[in-house]
Amino acid sequence: MTLLAHINKSYDFAILLGGDVKVTDRLLFSIKNCRIIVADGGIIHADKLGVIPEIWVGDFDSTNHNLLEKWSSIKRISYPSDKDLIDGEIAVNQSIKLGAKKIILVGALSGERFDFALQHIMFAISLYKKNLEVLLTSGTEEVFVLKSGKNCFDLPKNSKFSIVALSDVDNLHIIGGLYSISNFSLSLGSSRTISNVVEQNITITIGNGLAVLIARPYDLQRSYNNEYTDTQV
Repeated sequence: MTLLAHINKSYDFAILLGGDVKVTDRLLFSIKNCRIIVADGGIIHADKLGVIPEIWVGDFDSTNHNLLEKWSSIKRISYPSDKDLIDGEIAVNQSIKLGAKKIILVGALSGERFDFALQHIMFAISLYKKNLEVLLTSGTEEVFVLKSGKNCFDLPKNSKFSIVALSDVDNLHIIGGLYSISNFSLSLGSSRTISNVVEQNITITIGNGLAVLIARPYDLQRSYNNEYTDTQV
């Protein structure tokens, strides 16, 4: 199974955020048909991703002068630095105004600001409740909000994944992992579903509750023993 195998959805917008990004084949494949909106300092990722954004939003307090000049042709929507929302949320709201239904948040998971990364995950949950699909990615790590019912993921064999409960979750089933679970009640804060390994296509079913899947497609377990190795592109 290739590292691209799980990407069977067509996302319509990619939002470039200011967190760390590792350019991988999976990331490039994910965004190839997306319209691009940039949140302030996320412009640093545009060149290495080979994309030309159509809109650039923010207060531009984290963008250096050279980048402002280089990308001067992009439509900018400016906001004051004492605004009520962070630039990423403004960028997502702009995409929704343009009809976004499936959104990728690039650079949402890492960087110097853990508060921003956590907010991005919680924001993705709020979007899920509005029937929008969101993928959060750093290029090497991906986060998906799990809906009630069946969730299917075609992730690379031997790659790691975890399920993190954001509330008590009942009727949890995991099929296709090294550690399968059936009709399990996962408590908020439990580590029971951390660091599983993909053996085949993953199906995760939940009854009531809220949880996210965190996938590490380039973090592979050797199939012939229990040693782990980090593999990056």
